Amino acid sequence: MAMTNEEAHALSRKRGTSRLIYGGARVVLTPVAAVWYRFKVTGAEYVPTEGPAIIAPNHKSFYDSFFIGLATTRHLHFMAKTELFEGKKTARLLSGLGAFPVRRGTADPAALETARLHLEKGRVLAMFPEGTRHRDPETLREPRRGVGRLAIEAGAPIVPCAITGTDKLFAGGWFPKPVKVQVSFAPAISPAELEATPEAAQDLIENQVWPEVEREFKRLRANPGLIAAILAGLGAAGGGIAYQQQQHKKKRRIPLPPKPKLPRRKKKNPFKNVRR
Repeated sequence: MAMTNEEAHALSRKRGTSRLIYGGARVVLTPVAAVWYRFKVTGAEYVPTEGPAIIAPNHKSFYDSFFIGLATTRHLHFMAKTELFEGKKTARLLSGLGAFPVRRGTADPAALETARLHLEKGRVLAMFPEGTRHRDPETLREPRRGVGRLAIEAGAPIVPCAITGTDKLFAGGWFPKPVKVQVSFAPAISPAELEATPEAAQDLIENQVWPEVEREFKRLRANPGLIAAILAGLGAAGGGIAYQQQQHKKKRRIPLPPKPKLPRRKKKNPFKNVRR
């Protein structure tokens, strides 16, 4: 059922997530993620079990929020572009899963107010310091300080988080690929004694939170999983065998020096000295 941005914000602020929709999605998606995407989570114990918190992950795919939601028992609330809500039949479904609209490319006071209200009510936000998706699978974008400012004002700890594998979930744009998706959380960082200034927010994100995200991201990238490691090993072994065969062929192609020709000995005529 379609809804306006104002209705989406009002519903999100009042209800948060829908226990029925959120719980149902978790029941359905958890085994799919575990079997098809070999979903692996580390550091889930660093997410506070109660009270407000902000999970700050890198951003590679639209599906990042859903995998991070499966990685913790807490219900997550996250921003999604307003185009997914205005006049869309899936708006109430997204709202039930914890999403609320944000207008990209500009300051959106309604989205910031909804985020603050979630934290005031002891809920958990998932906010991406990069702002938008960064498609490069090997690097991260420079973070923005907005997440830090919100955390300082609400007194909410920030949990650094890294996610890999979501940038290549589908082949041809629609067919699910059996890639490995990994999520890792680092210990929460408290902004309790920081002042709500742009400088403090920038220092919190750039010098405390983001280095942890980068460290976990590099660790996950270096640990692609057993199947990927086996395939990579087979590829390297196959390359080595092919190289050896090529070198062997080259050796066989080396021409041998020609044998010297020996002078032919003339046969003696046994009848040469016989008198007739």
